[in-house]
Amino acid sequence: MTAATVQLRASFAFVERNFNLIKRYWSWEIVWLVYSTAESLSVSFIGLGMGALSAPGAQPPVLDTGYLVLYLLVGNLIWRFLSMIFYWITDLINIERWEGTIEYTLMAPIHRFTHMFGQTIFAVMYSLVFTGIILVVTSLVFDINLGRSNLWGGLLVLLAGSLSFIGVGIMSSSLPLLFPERGAQMSNVFIALLLLVSGVYYPVEVLPGFLRVLAKFSPATYVLDGVRKALLEGTPTLDLWEYVWPVLLMGVFLIPAGLWVFGRAEWYAKRSGKLHRNG
Repeated sequence: MTAATVQLRASFAFVERNFNLIKRYWSWEIVWLVYSTAESLSVSFIGLGMGALSAPGAQPPVLDTGYLVLYLLVGNLIWRFLSMIFYWITDLINIERWEGTIEYTLMAPIHRFTHMFGQTIFAVMYSLVFTGIILVVTSLVFDINLGRSNLWGGLLVLLAGSLSFIGVGIMSSSLPLLFPERGAQMSNVFIALLLLVSGVYYPVEVLPGFLRVLAKFSPATYVLDGVRKALLEGTPTLDLWEYVWPVLLMGVFLIPAGLWVFGRAEWYAKRSGKLHRNG
């Protein structure tokens, strides 16, 4: 068996281990799924609510609430998918601390890339299934017509953008190593800042000038704009390249940077004895 085969099998061993963790905490996963679905529906209902609250006969004409619902729904689902990747990559380190297995994992004779590759594959698979369930439920509630949408183009932009969030997630996963008590909660600052400037629920044009500058450095900005162009306007795939290349470039930078940051955090945690069980 070649060394590459051994490392690949080790990566998928992490995928299997993480699915077993979900089975152990299945009741929490159901609670989180119900909560996430209800939140997605609530955000989408904002579009209908704005139309209902508009004054009769108001000038200029009221907004196209159908388009607004789709705008909010697409933004919410994309953000759900990207943030789930981020949270799972980060939280799996924290879960291992609860389980008391983090020391064994970090001392295993495998490359750290192998470890993180397995974590990432699991996070993407879980996020796709989780978001897909929410999409099915919301489709039953709202009359969604995506007949003119470029679904494959939207999927391309989404997957390209997920690379950047993988890099940010790996970088953020170093916090539970450095701060055993509150490291996982501290990682929320990354996702909160991205949520603020990326235009999940509103166009970035409404932001103040300095926040619009920050939006250009957020991979979520390009993913949201690109997927909305594909799904809401049916933009051809080739025309979506302007949204794809920035997130690919960010991913090329952020994934190695995340691995380097995690490696330094691992070295420090081992030297300072921060890998004890917590929880």
